[in-house]
Amino acid sequence: MSIRLEFIWDVPPIDGAEKMLNQVAQECMAAEGITLPVYVQARITGDEEIREINREYRNVDRATDVLSFPSTNCRPEKTLGACEKKLLQERDETGCCFLGDMIISLPRAREQAQEYGHSLQRELAYLTAHSLFHLMGYDHMQEKDKERMRSMEEIALGRAGISRVTDDELIEMAKEAMQFSYSPYSHYKVGAALLAKNGQVFKGCNIENASYGATNCAERTALFKAVSEGVREFTAIAIAAEKSVPWPCGICRQALNEFAPELRVIVAWGENSREESTLQQLLPHGFGPATGMLDILGKE
Repeated sequence: MSIRLEFIWDVPPIDGAEKMLNQVAQECMAAEGITLPVYVQARITGDEEIREINREYRNVDRATDVLSFPSTNCRPEKTLGACEKKLLQERDETGCCFLGDMIISLPRAREQAQEYGHSLQRELAYLTAHSLFHLMGYDHMQEKDKERMRSMEEIALGRAGISRVTDDELIEMAKEAMQFSYSPYSHYKVGAALLAKNGQVFKGCNIENASYGATNCAERTALFKAVSEGVREFTAIAIAAEKSVPWPCGICRQALNEFAPELRVIVAWGENSREESTLQQLLPHGFGPATGMLDILGKE
């Protein structure tokens, strides 16, 4: 890994966030073409703390979503990718170069995630990418610079599997799939929309059978469609039902765990009811390829 984020949490840590944000950081470095080892201090804090920092260092007395304080200075109109010789000169005794500090307000990230209709994880990923490109010399004061920086952010987020599809859009797709449900026995319609790492969305509905045991849930319908088309990496699934909360059954949890043990699971029902969890929370101690089951079974 060419970059390492050193986290300081002034607020309760979020499960899985450090791993995800380190992946985003790695893709930012790859997009810029940086191969030398670097590190950044990433502080996740509250509104009052970031307001104090903003006031002290920028003379701006208000909270904001993210602040960036670079420790390297490239030549005018140059970004870090064009300054690798400078990085060589600034490496410490460990061989790494300190790029600077990133401060993110968790409350502001939550607000913006809700405002934009996507997950907190995506908002944190975007703020991390935005800050890192600032640390590498990018800016957005001029329109052409803004377009250039935004393009780099989207490249990095795309490589990290952070899709532009919002949670609201994913839920709507699940509701669309629900309309095709074949459920003459339970009369319980379910639809699912499975978001792949490459940005594709696969929809499925529950398909019942007179033998009951041959019934297929919406989640597995979407999953099997995706896998049958060569897609095996997924980031989120939305599951929709008409009246009651449609958490996936045990078989679906295990089927999804085979390919995406870190999957986000969003369930929606009724007019506006919604909850979110992770597959790891829904299937603690799950087993599959990620836990070495192939080795245990003696397979490659």
